Amino acid sequence: MKKMGLLPMIEASFFAAFALILDLLPSIKVSPSISISFAMVPIFIVAFRWGFKVALASGFLWGLLQVAVGDIYFLSPVQFVIEYFIAFAFIGFAGLFYQVIQKCVKNGDKKNLMIWIVIATFIGSVARYFWHFVAGFVFWGEYAPEGQSPMVYSLIVNGSTMLGAFVLCSIVLAILLSTSSRLIQTKNHYSAMDKKAS
Repeated sequence: MKKMGLLPMIEASFFAAFALILDLLPSIKVSPSISISFAMVPIFIVAFRWGFKVALASGFLWGLLQVAVGDIYFLSPVQFVIEYFIAFAFIGFAGLFYQVIQKCVKNGDKKNLMIWIVIATFIGSVARYFWHFVAGFVFWGEYAPEGQSPMVYSLIVNGSTMLGAFVLCSIVLAILLSTSSRLIQTKNHYSAMDKKAS
């Protein structure tokens, strides 16, 4: 496997720290169990700039930083690993769309760029919250309302959080990248989109 270069790893670390800062800001509270934020945006930017592997590392680092600052709550070692390392790293699945996104940027295809960004953001969001969903019914099932199955409870809580975060992140990314596609460029070249804007 090809090793990551210094620049991608520096960016992975920087954006992980930025994600942590955003995560520490007040989020939108829908209910005591459902909180929505756009803290995943920096990891998505890494995914669009560098692809799957670097984004996976950046998400993992974000989880590690959560632990370092003590912004965690866990019930068991397995649940801790699932929710703070695996789940955060899986945001990197948005990087599977790196090549098509970079192609859209290079060709100045703004419409398809926005479509692929939304798709990639959705996949990264689902990949992360799948693990929160699993942890939810395996480890947090006792918090389900009386008469409701832990699986349904976890699906409602984590599904709602995922959809809210996905929509919010998509809006923020669409605004950022429609005004400056260079944010996700990694090479010293001007895309057709940038040339049109100048």
